[in-house]
Amino acid sequence: MRVTADPTALLTPQGRELLARLETTRAGNHLALAERLRREYPADLVALAMAQQELRRTAEAKFSRAPDMLFTRAGYEQSSSEAIARYRAARLTAADLGENIRVADLCCGIGGDLIALASSTQVVAVDRDETHARLALHNAAVYGEADRVTAVVADVRDVPLTGIDAVFIDPARRSGPGTASAAGAKRFRAGFSEPPLGWCARLTETVQAVCVKAAPGIPEELIPPGWEAEFIAEGRDLKEAVLWSPALAAARPAASSGAARDHRPAARRATVLAAASPGHPAHAGTLLPHPGDPVPLREPGEYLLDPNPAVTRAGLVEDLARDLAGNPAGDIAKIDPQIAFLTMDRLVATPFARTLRVLHSAPWHEKQFAKRLRDLGIGAVDIRRRGLAGDVDQIRRRLKLSGKTRATVVITRVNNQPWGLICADPS
Repeated sequence: MRVTADPTALLTPQGRELLARLETTRAGNHLALAERLRREYPADLVALAMAQQELRRTAEAKFSRAPDMLFTRAGYEQSSSEAIARYRAARLTAADLGENIRVADLCCGIGGDLIALASSTQVVAVDRDETHARLALHNAAVYGEADRVTAVVADVRDVPLTGIDAVFIDPARRSGPGTASAAGAKRFRAGFSEPPLGWCARLTETVQAVCVKAAPGIPEELIPPGWEAEFIAEGRDLKEAVLWSPALAAARPAASSGAARDHRPAARRATVLAAASPGHPAHAGTLLPHPGDPVPLREPGEYLLDPNPAVTRAGLVEDLARDLAGNPAGDIAKIDPQIAFLTMDRLVATPFARTLRVLHSAPWHEKQFAKRLRDLGIGAVDIRRRGLAGDVDQIRRRLKLSGKTRATVVITRVNNQPWGLICADPS
């Protein structure tokens, strides 16, 4: 019988045996090995197993037990990392929902969030793709959580939620025709999902506690009124947005000061997970709105703060400034009305921004900056351009540097004027 591209074929005794043989073989010998294995196994099963091994190696960046899990390409790409899934599950289960709660994981995919949720709750996992439902159960078993999971193959619209205390739904993988495991499935585009975001929001008519995963570029107008939008980054890498229903929302919109300074229709928070290897707990720092007076503008001082993309996307740059300001007032400032950089004259450590020590700050003039870099003995630069046009690679070539030290060159705007900064790591 012909073997299809369905990864669950690898759950058969023959498939498991083949995967075990590949696991003990060095990557450099795979081509020769494949030719030998095709004499013993169906050719398409060999191809499927080798593709699965490659997916497992890639997935080690997300999952601590990736070598024993099974994936589809689309399912892996659209799944959250183990660190984010565990953070989100911890926040959901920490809500005041009572004891022994049951959670519905709608559009469960390959089970990334399912595994995290099942570590502390009973979970009903729903996906209309039978392949993904089977992979989700297998992957839950890899983590020892299968006993807490009930899998249902169905369209999430048709599943009754009686007895469910909370819902997690990731509609991102439903962006194109067919199932998520179908070849050529379209990637999720902000604002377009299946089921639609409006349908997801209406789940609160049945279950008040609802958590929706979304793309970080979700248009602001699509965030339902009364919901909280949380933007999550791993290190400096902005990964996703999470929408929390009013029953789960913790942040509140910042109070406006002055004439319509703040038009944010929803509560916002920015969460930064410190980089950690899969399987190790990732420390989470969360920034909430910090109401107050508008942050002043001035030229860059001794330090430049580059807010984390989660902070920028959440619209909390000024809130971060007020949180860091301390006393005296005005200790921190913006350098431009539209650019997210902040400046201070003292060193601060915060998970919500990268801090650079300013060595030179002046209106941008490429030839003058090239001379200044040479005077400082700088031979390599990391160029960050924000708010101004220009080809970074061409600028780097024209600088013609040859020193022995490294620096960061920031090309931006200060109070609407082209500006440059030569910066170093504070350490």
